[in-house]
This record gives sequence, structure tokens and C-alpha cells, in this order.
Amino acid sequence: MAHAKNHDYHILPPSVWPFVGAVAGFIMLFGAVLWMKGMTPAMFIVGLLGVIVTMVGWWTEVVRESSAGDHTPVVRIGLRYGFIFFIMSEVMFFLAWFWSFFKHALYPMDPGGMSPAVDGVWPPVGIETFDPWHLPLINTLILLCSGAAATWAHHALVHENNRKDMATGLLLAIILGVIFTAFQAYEYTHAAFGFAGNIYGANFFMATGFHGAHVIIGTIFLFVCYLRLRQGHFTADKHIGFEAAAWYWHFVDVVWLFLFASIYVWGA
Repeated sequence: MAHAKNHDYHILPPSVWPFVGAVAGFIMLFGAVLWMKGMTPAMFIVGLLGVIVTMVGWWTEVVRESSAGDHTPVVRIGLRYGFIFFIMSEVMFFLAWFWSFFKHALYPMDPGGMSPAVDGVWPPVGIETFDPWHLPLINTLILLCSGAAATWAHHALVHENNRKDMATGLLLAIILGVIFTAFQAYEYTHAAFGFAGNIYGANFFMATGFHGAHVIIGTIFLFVCYLRLRQGHFTADKHIGFEAAAWYWHFVDVVWLFLFASIYVWGA
């Protein structure tokens, strides 16, 4: 047959989602700039909603492709490589915040900002840091337990084909992720320093805040996997979506360990 498929690749049909996502992302970014300038956040909200609609629509199509059998072993390898490169880009993103923190910690400026490593101290004068061995340590243990639960879910599916244990592990990982976020929000409300006016607060809130955003995204990622599992998705051989979620969650764990060790313990 002229149109018979004689290869293992998936030829994607034309899609509107890349264009819609690009436009929505631009509107969200432009709206964020206007919001920072004191204008209404309406444009940012419209762009954010467009990005969310793009993600839901685009990823729904990917799930349908998998259900239709388009994700052959060759395609699954490509999806794995793509997600690995995505995580590598996320590593470089957080590297920028660690670089900024260590630069200012090793070469602190004096109050006038003119004399590095001579008159400067770290943390800056007047900054009361968190005790790392209380709530930060508890949050570390919570996130590590959540990662262990995700690993249990992965082992239950791949090595035991036990969907019940997988569901339990996923649910436990999700609940612990929500608890971590709640504790992080509680910690923010009790911070003795703010975001503006000092380099310590700026670095602290940017690094831990972006990590918190990744925890929220990862929790949603795992929750979607849980819903898909309830719908009968995932097998021991085909579970790219869940595998990506597990990788992402472990990446979040590792970043937090570096944050805890460097900002909470060493940097304080």
C-alpha cells in the first residue's frame, strides 16, 4: 500500500499548539513586565491561561498518541532523550541562582556596595537567617520521603506490575509534596527578611521560590499520572509519562538537597 507505515517513527500531523503556546508565552511575559511596572495584571493572567490551555491540549494529544500505539520503542527513546535535555536545562537554570548566592557569600559587599571582601559580612548585617535544623530539616525529610514513595510506585509498576502499590506510592508522594509546599509557605510568612533591599533575601527567595514552583509543578505532574493510572494507563513496558514525572521529582529532590546544604546550613 502506498500509505502503509514501514518505519518505527511517528510523523506528527500539523498542530496549532506551538503557535498558540508561543503567543500565549509572549503575552504572559509582556503582561508580567507591565504588572511589575504597577499596571493591572490582566494581560499576565490572560497569557498564563493561554499557556495552561496549551499545556493541557498539547499533552492530551501526546497521551492520545500513546494510547493509539504511535509511541514505538524508537519514539519512546526520543521522548526520554528529550526529557533528559529538559532536565539539563533546568539544572543550568538553578545553577544561576547558586552562582549568585555563592558569589555574594564569598565576596560580600560593604553597605555602600563598593568594597567586596573587605568590609562586607555574610549574611548582611541585620539579616536573621532561619535555623536549618528545625522546619528546613523537616521539609528536607518530607521531600526525601516523597521521592522514596515515587520510587516505590515506579518499582511496583516496572518490577512487580502491582498497580495497587503504584497508586498508593503515587498518592503518598503527592500528599507529601503538598505538605512540603504548605510548610514552605508557612516559612515564608515567618521570614525575618524581605525580598527587596538586600542581596541575601533576593537570592533566598528566588532560589527557594523557584524550587517551590517546581515542587508545585511536579506535584501536579504526579497527580496527572495518578489520574491516568486510575484510567488504566501505564504498563510495565510503556510508562514514559510516569517515568518523566519520577525523573522530574527526583531532580526536585536533588536541587533541594543542594539548597538546604548551601543556603540554609552553609550560607547561614
